[in-house]
Amino acid sequence: MWSLALSIFAFGCEDDRDLVVAQLGDAPVITSPGAGLSVDITEDNLADEFATISWTPADFGFAAAVNYKVEIDVAGNSFAEAVELGTSTSDDVSVVNSKVNNIMVAKGLPGGEFTDMEIRVRASASGELDELISAAITVSVSPVAVEIDYPKLQVPGSYQGWDVENEATVIYSANSDGNFDGYLYIGEDGAEHKFADGPSWDVNWGDTGADGTLDANGDNIVLGTAGVYRFSVDINTLTHSSLRTDWGIIGDATPGGWDTDTDMNYDQVTGLWTVDIDLVGGANIKFRVNDGWDLDLGDNDTDGKMEYGGADIPVAESGNYTVTLDLTNAIYTYILAKN
Repeated sequence: MWSLALSIFAFGCEDDRDLVVAQLGDAPVITSPGAGLSVDITEDNLADEFATISWTPADFGFAAAVNYKVEIDVAGNSFAEAVELGTSTSDDVSVVNSKVNNIMVAKGLPGGEFTDMEIRVRASASGELDELISAAITVSVSPVAVEIDYPKLQVPGSYQGWDVENEATVIYSANSDGNFDGYLYIGEDGAEHKFADGPSWDVNWGDTGADGTLDANGDNIVLGTAGVYRFSVDINTLTHSSLRTDWGIIGDATPGGWDTDTDMNYDQVTGLWTVDIDLVGGANIKFRVNDGWDLDLGDNDTDGKMEYGGADIPVAESGNYTVTLDLTNAIYTYILAKN
């Protein structure tokens, strides 16, 4: 009898769970700024407000704490390279001109010229539910060509005396989107470090359990043998990784073709990778790490600025070259100097 009662109760609970289904309602609708916003950013108004972006609440079909993320990208790009403008749990985000300007300059958009940009709002309530995304609005913005002050994370550790104010041991967010990337020379085996929103220890992260997840005030992160390490941090998801790197050149313009790397040499003083090499004109090169294709750099726009997995880099003329790879700044660059 008790067995039958328990069976009925179990089936009843399962049926109740099946009935709890979220009915997604309306996505947020941006109410401000209105259509036709045009902003001419100059050096004199960088600190001024660009806009307060407001929207109607998203409807997930039940009372929920909703997280909103405001994004911007070049109009017509379908937000393929969207950058975050701000987050909120309410219904608006205030944005200053310098934030938009840095994003546009980092995207290589011309200063002093108006470019159409699109803004949208993404709403999320649970990892189990789809996001609700607003329709985009278009604004016209003319950035000013200034040196970008990229967001950065300090990387204090035993290798540099745990100096949280050291501006030489930082990594950057080139897109101002909470993703930080950079290369630092670690001159000792088994070095320990943390990440900090410096230049203080007030906000810092370690990795308790060494599981790749960052923890506020967590345990020191332990590295392997000395060398140049790539540090990659996503503050949005509180994840990180590190990789000891040796860089080389590969391509049909090199002596080894696409089969064998030509190793580059690292200078601990300048932080640059260089090599003298004979290159074939009309052919191409790329830079890659540790003799493999897990991590490589190319140049999509042949402008000397590189992207991970970017296009092959053309060599104009045959000859002996000094090739320099610079990974010391937020934007990675290279130089092919014919000797």
